Amino acid sequence: MIHKTGDLSILPDASVDLLVNVIEDAKKPTVAAIAGLALGGGLELALASHARIAVSRAQLGLPELSLGVIPGSGGTQRLPRLVGLPKAVEMMLSSRPIMSEEGKEVGLVDAIVPLEELLKVSKQWALDIAARRKPWIRSLHAMDKLGSLSEAHDIIKMARQQAKQTAKNMPQHLACLDVIEEGIIHGGYIGVLKEAKVFKELVASVTSKALVHNFFAQRATAKVPNVTDTGLKPRIAKKVAVIGGGLMGSGIATALILSNIYVVLKEINSEYLLKGIKTVEANIRDLLSRKRLAQDNADKALSMLKGVIDYSEFKDVDLVIEAVIEDVPLKQKIFSEIEKACPPHCILASNTSTIDLNIVGEKTRSQDRIVGAHFFSPAHVMPLLEIVRTEKTSPQAILDLMAVGKTIKKVPVVVGNCTGFAVNRTFFPYSQGAHILVNLGVDVFRIDRLITEFGLPLGPFQLQDLAGYGVAVATTKEFASYFPDRTFHSPLVELLMKNGRNGKNNGKGYYIYKKGSKPKPDPLVLPIVEESRMLTNIMPSGKSIIVTDQEIVEMILFPVVNEACRVLDEGIVIRASDLDVASVLGMSFPSYRGGIIFWADSIGADHVYQSLKKWSQVYGNFYKPSSFLEERALRGIPLSAPASSPSASRSRL
Repeated sequence: MIHKTGDLSILPDASVDLLVNVIEDAKKPTVAAIAGLALGGGLELALASHARIAVSRAQLGLPELSLGVIPGSGGTQRLPRLVGLPKAVEMMLSSRPIMSEEGKEVGLVDAIVPLEELLKVSKQWALDIAARRKPWIRSLHAMDKLGSLSEAHDIIKMARQQAKQTAKNMPQHLACLDVIEEGIIHGGYIGVLKEAKVFKELVASVTSKALVHNFFAQRATAKVPNVTDTGLKPRIAKKVAVIGGGLMGSGIATALILSNIYVVLKEINSEYLLKGIKTVEANIRDLLSRKRLAQDNADKALSMLKGVIDYSEFKDVDLVIEAVIEDVPLKQKIFSEIEKACPPHCILASNTSTIDLNIVGEKTRSQDRIVGAHFFSPAHVMPLLEIVRTEKTSPQAILDLMAVGKTIKKVPVVVGNCTGFAVNRTFFPYSQGAHILVNLGVDVFRIDRLITEFGLPLGPFQLQDLAGYGVAVATTKEFASYFPDRTFHSPLVELLMKNGRNGKNNGKGYYIYKKGSKPKPDPLVLPIVEESRMLTNIMPSGKSIIVTDQEIVEMILFPVVNEACRVLDEGIVIRASDLDVASVLGMSFPSYRGGIIFWADSIGADHVYQSLKKWSQVYGNFYKPSSFLEERALRGIPLSAPASSPSASRSRL
């Protein structure tokens, strides 16, 4: 409501009136009984109590920074006084909860009891406090865990430096540290007053609006008309076959076995199969080394994997995910084979990232079971699962695949069928725009730097280095055949390959890659860039264009917004916020900007439209505004507003 109206007066101020006066400074003790989750306001209420009793594996945390604000109700002041400053700073800045067992170790929880005894023990604890048999602790006044002022100064200074590196463009992290510091220097009560003031400032910020939008947008993806509202129940996938043990196939297999789903990994021969299994094992070892996985869980996961080189194990699988190279005849052959080898209830899914699913499955009779299961690389890490439905895909198949996505801890977003689907279709102009700018004379490394400063983890050229040039060539070819009017043909990638460069794969691309060190821009690539400019010959009068930093970012990202408008107009996504979620989770668009559509609305559709119109007159059709964008801009309607009259093609969803 505050984000819609901008009226901060409706925000209750409970920090002092309720938590300090009524609870913490009361003459009767209060004990918090915690079961399940105590996150944000729940934990803040518990912190103001005089003791905290929890059941086993209850979660406790202050995740407010992930929503663009800071903990309220005295959370920034009480947590450091109960668990110590280092642990409190870690919990608040990471937004990650801890279990009650760890809470007991660090002083946040006083006792852990079985659920059936929780209320009984909590009541007795309160009586014991009143009778002075147990300590009466007012956490806002506790000082013993804070350490000296100089120690606190060093801890906060180090946290500030880290926040500047890891949370660029997000004001809430530094604001939180300022508020904690205020309370340490001037006392907890003064800290609570500053906390309330800063909270109100942050809750009205663009960052908070964006992060809150993203939070609710993710939850909205679970609602799919004519699928989740039909009364159908998802069937559990106990056994899944993955075809292809390459980078994507092994990553998908890893994600499945980590969630206790039995996996059959198929390859064409023993040599490739061994490579695939070794890649899965390497993925598991990596998680072990980073303490993301316990040894017994790793052993269990690997026991869920079986490698095969034929279809004999496919007779009882519930889902097949094809993850071979982007080759239409090969995919069609595989789908014809698995239709015969699998049981009639089995879902036949493809991990294709660009190819139309109707083409993939056109030689089968099981059109209702064919669906896209598009993972993003690395598949066991990236959180998005793009579920692609054709006009014939059954609601049951979609529902079942959504359930698999949730089981393996992905966020499933259901989209319509087209070349590139929602995410890759929307973002194909991203590298295209970057190549246009380079061929217009803009420096490669300046572009990458500005895009990372905007908030994406990698610039378009370093991303190409990582993905491999073969991927860039194949996807450009695919999109060029479907969207020739807005595809730019840059010879740069082919020239790099001709010069023996293949990105990170062989250590040489736009950047130099050496084990143990960060990628470094390679000045030897500049003559190759010059050769590309000579061939394209698009620089006005043969001279580099002069553009500002902001124009560079906009000339790369506004065409992405423009393509997103076409995706919306064609009904490829159910709602605009689905595209926001997909852009954040699939393409690492900065979450604090809300997603591609939310960001475009925040700067105004008219600005996007007028900019593209101006560039299209100078640089050609690539920048030509879509009719959807033009209409919304001229009528002053947000891009995210639902369409009043859906277009005919919207039937695909």
